Amino acid sequence: MSGATAQDKVRRRNHRFIVEIPLILWLVAVWAILWGEFNITNLTVGVILALLVTRVMALPPVTLSHRFNIFHGLVMGITFIYQVTKASFQVLWVAIKEGPNVRSAIVGVQLRTGNDLLVTAVANTTGLIPGSVLIEVDRSTGTLFFHVLNVKNEAEVESFRQVVLDTEAAWIRTMGNEHELALLHAEDERLGKKNPMAVLHAPEQSGDRS
Repeated sequence: MSGATAQDKVRRRNHRFIVEIPLILWLVAVWAILWGEFNITNLTVGVILALLVTRVMALPPVTLSHRFNIFHGLVMGITFIYQVTKASFQVLWVAIKEGPNVRSAIVGVQLRTGNDLLVTAVANTTGLIPGSVLIEVDRSTGTLFFHVLNVKNEAEVESFRQVVLDTEAAWIRTMGNEHELALLHAEDERLGKKNPMAVLHAPEQSGDRS
């Protein structure tokens, strides 16, 4: 009995490592993006830190969907790079035009899902696009709080909320589970969306709004 129990523990540890491989790759990518360089040193350090986080620190188990849509993933990746580049220039222009007079806001966005992996992915993706900074996560309700640059009225607050929800939708299309995907498809049908793709958006930062 004890031999079988030990064997089961080894099997569970191996299974957990296989399941966590996408999380490890994601943590490595986030580490490299934060440093701004995809070189051997950064990737090696990222792998070491990702293994420490997932294997040594005994984090709570992350529920994975065991699905990944390559097409939506590519669309999301390409539009992410475009939005980062575009928003960088827009934020620069706002800083030049508005200076210390720029108005900002704290915006809370309740996501559709409480899945820890998706909440983390949405928070990091949104926060990496210039113009907003993640300041708090309410895990119990799946709500993200951002400090958002150049927000002057309620319409712009709602526009930012929609940007975050669109980012969540992109992640669900890419790697959400069947239940999350079914809810999103029902929402698409209700809103009349035909074959939507995992396109990322960013809040406009023109500096010309009144």
